[in-house]
Amino acid sequence: MRSHAAYTLSFVAFALNMSSGHVSAQSPSVEKPASVAIVELFTSEGCSSCPPADMLLQQINLKQTSHKQLIVGISEHVTYWNELGWKDPYSLPAFTARQSAYASRLSPEGSYTPQMVVNGRDQFVGSDGSALKRALEEDSRRSHVALHIISSSHNTSVLDVTFSLSAPVSKSLDVIAVLTDDSDRSNVLRGENSGRSLQHVSVARFLSRIATVKDDAQHSIHIAVPDGFQIGRAAHHLILFAQEPHQGAIVGAETLPL
Repeated sequence: MRSHAAYTLSFVAFALNMSSGHVSAQSPSVEKPASVAIVELFTSEGCSSCPPADMLLQQINLKQTSHKQLIVGISEHVTYWNELGWKDPYSLPAFTARQSAYASRLSPEGSYTPQMVVNGRDQFVGSDGSALKRALEEDSRRSHVALHIISSSHNTSVLDVTFSLSAPVSKSLDVIAVLTDDSDRSNVLRGENSGRSLQHVSVARFLSRIATVKDDAQHSIHIAVPDGFQIGRAAHHLILFAQEPHQGAIVGAETLPL
């Protein structure tokens, strides 16, 4: 199902109680957040109602709430708008499949854009700031696992990462790795956004399960750097998060600039 109804943005609640805060394994002097909220935005450059949601993600990404949650946004561009006049250059089938898996569990209306999912639990129209605020407040009351990125190194083709979960967990967790562009811009020539210059933040270029763990030991993994993803030549982030099996709740996360 595709929906692109317009919704009014609500920034006021965030402006009152949010502060800038970049937390990473390379910045030990920065106070660690109490928890991390992964906010996934399923969007498309072919959807005329998506730019307000893209703007909302820009407003909240890498900000910290009054509950000391670090908000980590991930912009996941789906493919099903590509046949309607404009092929989104950031779209990948993996993001469409990920949204579909969420829809089967969280969304009676099916997949639509723009759609936000907070820590794999709550979904709502991606431009609805009030719904986002409620979801973040609910998530702040839940317990989380501390996931730590201990180190990372890279060459032109491989990113090597060491990480750990600092507390034992009751069941196995999938560890998902995401590589993002900090920002991207497109001049759209066709489709519903024809003639517009669109700006995006935290654009996913790679997303995959890279481990399944059930302990607090250190784990080392190797991530194949996707074509065109040039670490060191542009601003990027690595995001790791621990998610319950079958794409359930996200219970711990950390991000690191590359």
